[in-house]
Amino acid sequence: MSRLLRRDGALPVPARELIARSADGARIHVEVHGRDGAPAVVLSHGWTCSTHFWAAQVRDLAADHRVVVYDQRGHGRSPAVGREGYSTEALADDLEAVLAATLPPGEKAVVAGHSMGGMTIMAASRRAGLREHAAAVLLCSTGSSRLAAASLVVPVRAGALRTAVTRAILRAKAPLGPVTPVSRRILKYATMGAGSAPDRVDACARIVHACPRGARAPWGHVLAELDLDACVRELHVPTAVIAGTEDRMTPPVHARALAAALPDCLGLTELTGMGHMTPVEAPEAVTAKIRELVTGHLVAGPDAGTDGTAEKEEVA
Repeated sequence: MSRLLRRDGALPVPARELIARSADGARIHVEVHGRDGAPAVVLSHGWTCSTHFWAAQVRDLAADHRVVVYDQRGHGRSPAVGREGYSTEALADDLEAVLAATLPPGEKAVVAGHSMGGMTIMAASRRAGLREHAAAVLLCSTGSSRLAAASLVVPVRAGALRTAVTRAILRAKAPLGPVTPVSRRILKYATMGAGSAPDRVDACARIVHACPRGARAPWGHVLAELDLDACVRELHVPTAVIAGTEDRMTPPVHARALAAALPDCLGLTELTGMGHMTPVEAPEAVTAKIRELVTGHLVAGPDAGTDGTAEKEEVA
């Protein structure tokens, strides 16, 4: 049984586990938390993260929702793939596979993505699977193009040098090693607001440092060259956008561009003082927005009941 652990000793949330098979055969680790028949929420994490990134949302939402989380390929418990297996098309394939594996035909869900998880939803905007299953979308701390050019992580003036250095950082193959006070400070500077609580910084550092470099570097190549602007214009689903005002990885300029380009934008929420890791830095705000989308756009299915036990299955 997979569990999202808490340091305060409270009981973890049990999960049903399964393997979704993507279009190229990649195995995607999926967890389903909560009660069968409850309104469905699907959460897609970002680069270098894992299902554990959504721990706060799972703990809150699983009380009255069915919450689906999955590890992007090469992250967490989803195995790495060959060099050709990292692309925005693969992101879309994997999301479609997860939706097909966890939702019956025609069932709707709120689909939320953070950073690369948001890019996953954009990449899938034209896919039949997303259109069938997405009642509403949350794009959280993400962007659709020009990530290296707009990033503020490298503290120099905008231009060719800053873009080149940022691309090199994204593509870096060097191991991160164990979490240390220095690495924790670097991660906080790059990805979180100055006022982020130490325990939340620690949680993000543990998650990011656990990402294998064999997946981190090829996904970094994809992000360095990302261009999903056309896909954003095809996302014909009610979509809310959230951004941290102190986000250096995907500064608010990205969120504002998304809000302007989306065909059915429900509005942009800018979280003052928050950085890139908004679901961890401001979990209450992100969870509240997901609940708002469920209330406004999702009708719960019949209560199918569940015995709460964990299973392991494979979906072809």
